[in-house]
Amino acid sequence: MAKDQKKLEYVLRIADNALILGQRLSEWCGHGPVLEEDIALSNISLDYFGQASHLLKYAAEIEEAGNDEDHLAFHRDDTEFRNLLMVELPNGDYAFTIARQFFFSVWYQLFLEGLLKSQDEFLRGFAEKSLKEVKYHVQHASDWVIRMGDGTEESRRRIIQAFADLADFIPECFTTDELDLYAIQHGWGPDASHLKESWQKNVAAVCTEAGLEMPAEGWGQRGGKIGKHTEYLGFILAEMQYLQRAHPGAKW
Repeated sequence: MAKDQKKLEYVLRIADNALILGQRLSEWCGHGPVLEEDIALSNISLDYFGQASHLLKYAAEIEEAGNDEDHLAFHRDDTEFRNLLMVELPNGDYAFTIARQFFFSVWYQLFLEGLLKSQDEFLRGFAEKSLKEVKYHVQHASDWVIRMGDGTEESRRRIIQAFADLADFIPECFTTDELDLYAIQHGWGPDASHLKESWQKNVAAVCTEAGLEMPAEGWGQRGGKIGKHTEYLGFILAEMQYLQRAHPGAKW
């Protein structure tokens, strides 16, 4: 067990969000609705993979078990992942992918802004570098929400349905448990429950421009932060981890 197991778990929560959402978005490569969006989502996916790599490398240093970032990405089982449930959901149609990206990116930007005040030097530097990328992610998703909400009858119907389908997965972003409280007390990161008001304000501004209603308050699916996932994560990992599992230690 790591000397600082709590810090390891906290860093994995951030890293796994980036890793799993990056994997989901990579599934659009070659399948985007237009070439420009195919490239845009692929680039956003690469941003997340880069962030995950930095965080998992740091996690490996904290773990002190002789592992590296590749081991943590490709040799953990689903119950060892700590990502939010939202990011592991299947892509669905393009409206669902955009809605998920919108809700998550707005939250993630606020989280990283809070992380700028971290007493952990690595996390503070990570936030400063990553914010430049995530601000673009927010703008990209926001533009598409407006485009769909204020577009055709079909695009509007689809984005409204996507909002409804994601409503139950939003509250998990703002929940805090014992580990979160420990992290807050030690100055590692922000209190996620305090981000909700700003998140609602930012989302509402885009919804108003798009002519959409805010997503309804869902009762709240949760469990991802403690390793209780949907069935979908296992399928993601089966594909993502195949080569490393089939050929352990292989180099190419």
